[in-house]
Amino acid sequence: MNYLLAFVFCGFVCLVAQVIYDHSNLTPGHIICYFVIVGAVLDFFNIYDTLVSIFHAGALLPITSFGHSLMHGAMEATDEFGIFGLALGMFDLTAAGITSAIVFAFLVALFSRPKS
Repeated sequence: MNYLLAFVFCGFVCLVAQVIYDHSNLTPGHIICYFVIVGAVLDFFNIYDTLVSIFHAGALLPITSFGHSLMHGAMEATDEFGIFGLALGMFDLTAAGITSAIVFAFLVALFSRPKS
């Protein structure tokens, strides 16, 4: 059942992105940025945690979960460190993902040859 719920949620996010892409002049980069913002807003109102409890890992896979992680870390650190916690906590939960993306992008750039 968990696999089905994950498929339904991720498929719905992809469907929404495809409909937006087909019927607007937005680029994929714009759509990704909007989805990160939507994830952050949903986490601010504690809606994304409910989605995670219903859809489990399916809600943690799409790009909306990155906004959820940014906002979740920022809100936790704000409780502990005040206003300075916004910058400290925002990248606390996402540091491993950001670091691995940078390292793997560097490795690919080292070992690949551009076509042009």
